[in-house]
Amino acid sequence: MQLKDQVAIVTGASSGIGREIALTYARAGAKVAIGDIDMNGANAVVSEIEGEGGQAMAVEMNVTDETAVNAGADAVADRFGRIDIMVSNAGVQIVHPVEDFPYDEFRKVVDIHLGGAFLLTKACIKHMYPNKSGSLIYMGSVHSHEASALKSAYVSAKHGILGLARVMAKEGAKHGVRSNVICPGFVKTPLVEKQIPEQAQSLGIPEDEVVSRIMLGNTVDTEFTTIRDVADVALFLAAFKTNALTGQSITASHGWHMG
Repeated sequence: MQLKDQVAIVTGASSGIGREIALTYARAGAKVAIGDIDMNGANAVVSEIEGEGGQAMAVEMNVTDETAVNAGADAVADRFGRIDIMVSNAGVQIVHPVEDFPYDEFRKVVDIHLGGAFLLTKACIKHMYPNKSGSLIYMGSVHSHEASALKSAYVSAKHGILGLARVMAKEGAKHGVRSNVICPGFVKTPLVEKQIPEQAQSLGIPEDEVVSRIMLGNTVDTEFTTIRDVADVALFLAAFKTNALTGQSITASHGWHMG
């Protein structure tokens, strides 16, 4: 029970990586808030956690709406008394060549990933700072370090998350708050599966080549990272006790990015 009596808020947690992190935290003893715009999915995860004997709540949260983010974080603190762990995981993916990328779609990707991370951080640290403890965890990507064609918005946002996390490592230190980034490789979630036909069409190649060459070609074993892999890293970061590990990015990518 590495997280016994800790309170965590995880955005984008109604499915995929966020759901797996929420379940992992609950099994480690945390009380978990499921933040999402999909309340049916969020409530289903709450029911799953409660069915295993854990404590959880669903929080409707559009991470691009500052009022909604603040209200959600406050509701978690009101219900559970504190916030100890933040996982900024909500995200979308839209791919186009730059010359065809509508600016409103570019802004949407950046606003959800980077703007949402900023707003959630701002809402959570006001509860962490008075307690002199906390763990800020951001969902980056190999694309926080590496670029790929067609992903100007996503790559820009994920690079920005590295910068935000490193600033928070410096600002949060005197308050006992750590800040780190998880940088997965390709994880076979609905978000990634949606990209396969889109990239095949944009690049003019078969879908199996998108997987074998574009997505997994630079790994050491042509394997997808799993949601379990990412959740294990999220648990490690949440449970780590000191500022010895802050301002870092941990890449779980089957060797796609090393460094």
